[in-house]
Amino acid sequence: MTDSKTYDVVVLGAGPVGENVADRARAGGLSVAIVESELVGGECSYWACMPSKALLRPVIARADARKVPGLRQSVQGGLDAAAVLAHRDDYTSHWKDDGQVGWLKSIGIDLYRGHGRIAGTRQVSVTGPDGTEQTLAARHAVAVCTGTRAALPDLPGLVDVKPWTSREATSADHVPGRLAVVGGGVVAVEMATAWQALGSQVTLLVRGDGLLPRMEPFAGELVAKALAEAGADVRTGVSVTAVSRENGTVTATLTDGGTLEADEILFATGRAPRTDDLGLETIGLDPGSWLSVDDSLRVEGSSWLYAVGDANHRALLTHQGKYQARIAGAAITARAQGVPLLETDPWGAHSATADHDAVPQVVFTDPEAASAGLTLAEAESAGRRVRAVDYDMANVAGSGLYADGYEGRARMIVDLDREVLLGVTFVGPAVGELIHSATVAIAGEVPIDRLWHAVPAYPTISEVWLRLLETYRG
Repeated sequence: MTDSKTYDVVVLGAGPVGENVADRARAGGLSVAIVESELVGGECSYWACMPSKALLRPVIARADARKVPGLRQSVQGGLDAAAVLAHRDDYTSHWKDDGQVGWLKSIGIDLYRGHGRIAGTRQVSVTGPDGTEQTLAARHAVAVCTGTRAALPDLPGLVDVKPWTSREATSADHVPGRLAVVGGGVVAVEMATAWQALGSQVTLLVRGDGLLPRMEPFAGELVAKALAEAGADVRTGVSVTAVSRENGTVTATLTDGGTLEADEILFATGRAPRTDDLGLETIGLDPGSWLSVDDSLRVEGSSWLYAVGDANHRALLTHQGKYQARIAGAAITARAQGVPLLETDPWGAHSATADHDAVPQVVFTDPEAASAGLTLAEAESAGRRVRAVDYDMANVAGSGLYADGYEGRARMIVDLDREVLLGVTFVGPAVGELIHSATVAIAGEVPIDRLWHAVPAYPTISEVWLRLLETYRG
């Protein structure tokens, strides 16, 4: 016999996105159930954001310290890999979710452990770890917050090789002597940075002609230069055609006719939605597909189904998914309360406008790369009349004080018709903490004339804002 229980909202996936949808709906007075098949806290907490940044923080701190007079001689040795991995383990709570479960309980959200599948309109079937079945009915909404998984290429021999994905790269308990990294995006460059510094000999195999293809070209160029200086072998214009493993050694066959041997191989070649075993076929949707949504995060053509976070393919970033969750939670609550007209105009309370216009991102490499909004290429392809304004960050007083030989670059994209910013990119040490100012300027559509009155403190790296504005004004 299958038990059944009814809630106002049922959330599939208890990662950061699902947690935030549930939190916002519960804060609005709705009853909420959340279903999770793995660990409460999701990919970000255990296999992505938190462990990767715990691995990278000592790498970046050491790199910065080596550029400071009076300190560099004290930090010329290698990293204590065991201590770094132990620190990483602490930040993942040793892959236990007791704290996250306690938080859900404290705000009145019911947790169901098991695999959830949609079983018809506003119906979710949960198969528990012991095989028992339970049906959850939603009065108002079901929110799909199941995220993504690593997308592996269809290569001969890949299954037998047991390659690393982002999960293995962030949770490994040893430092491989040789690590091949396939890909040129964020996961690839961050993990190449981390493991090269921890003692691996990293070879980065990039199919395209540069790194970080979704950012301004100079971002990938500066990161590639730094990786090469750190000892990594960065190869562009090359792909893997087959892999094999014998006596512990992985051999990758390459498109240039050569081969590469490594102890482990990481494929960081994209993400796929975790919607393949979600019961989408019961409501006329394609299993395994990305779910298209409107700006209130409601699945197109549905009055009750929401897709929030990576599953909708709008912006595959934890912070952006949490933003969407706050918008979706507010929209679900408003509709449940019978609000006749939601605020779905751009920048309204029920519209995830930032997904289109003001997405921030930081790549925690050495140097850091940070961006918000559109790149020059994106703005031009959208038909905007724009001007790119560049500045060498080495010429900012705060940069020189931060590190000897500071190397970095800044770019802002100005909409010439409205005199507001459409995008900003910073590359250089410590620029990650600058990007929120850019996000505020873009999301707030702050006119250039008003930005002129936003005075940066001297001598900080943020003085790059003044230099960009001076360059624009001439």
